[in-house]
Amino acid sequence: MTSVPPAAAAVRPGARQAARRVGKRLSGRAASAVAIVIAVLWTTPTFGLFLSSLRPEDQIKTTGWWSFFSDPQLTLENYREVLFGTSSSSGKMAGFLINSIVITIPSVLFPLAFAAFAAYALAWVPFRGRNGIYIGVFALQVVPLQMALVPLLSFFSEGVSVFGLQLMPAWELEGPARFAQVWFAHTCFALPFGVFLLHNFMSELPGELIEAARVDGAGHGVIFRRVVLPLIAPALATFGIFQFLWVWNDLLVALIFAGGTSESAPMTVRLAQMAGTRGNEWQRLTAGAFVSLVIPLAVFLSMQRYFVRGLLAGGVKG
Repeated sequence: MTSVPPAAAAVRPGARQAARRVGKRLSGRAASAVAIVIAVLWTTPTFGLFLSSLRPEDQIKTTGWWSFFSDPQLTLENYREVLFGTSSSSGKMAGFLINSIVITIPSVLFPLAFAAFAAYALAWVPFRGRNGIYIGVFALQVVPLQMALVPLLSFFSEGVSVFGLQLMPAWELEGPARFAQVWFAHTCFALPFGVFLLHNFMSELPGELIEAARVDGAGHGVIFRRVVLPLIAPALATFGIFQFLWVWNDLLVALIFAGGTSESAPMTVRLAQMAGTRGNEWQRLTAGAFVSLVIPLAVFLSMQRYFVRGLLAGGVKG
């Protein structure tokens, strides 16, 4: 049996460590390359949509967006027609954009507030049946949205009054009340997931903080406002982004409860109408689609760091 020289035995560990470092570098570079490829594949359609929305009508109907680089021509006429068209068939999407904002903001704030209160009660307020209520809320997530639309629409059509608002079909209401049933529907559909998400974050908070606040004489209101809310800000941002994107891109709930008129319908309804009646006029569809994309994209990019922190929080303890 041959013996290994001491020098060779001393070199082997260093060589193995060097090989491991080289392997880690190669794997890191490969992961970076794959991430770049995925980012390019995801960004290219959006970039093409943006270029198409700025191209003249004759070019967008005859050539692809990539031909812009050989014959660059830009115009804002598509956005003018979509936002401030002279007739209903030309666009006039500015009113639908305002409706989307009016529908989305309360539909995000209401479930955020209600889910935060409910999650705190289920996590830190001891009462009988707390676990059963939490299991029931968790189970509601498996109920398909489509199953609740018909009963909820029937409930609204009966003219039931909730918190002083007459919940009836949007076409029978005037003023801000025409959005009440849309807010109510989005809030109901969002609460199970919101309570589940926020409860998981609140239940992982150190109990010593809550007990110390109680020893200092703080009640549940003070504890919730000054101790819990600052610590679950990433979770609130995560749920807020999810809810904002869901409500902003929703078509089914808005079409059923808000109708299709310019007084109450959001942008998604108008885009569906344009695709159905003027599907051959791509320049307006591309401009309208990019207008509807800008606001949620800006919201996501501005709150991305909170979104990432909210997704990672709770996954690592200590």
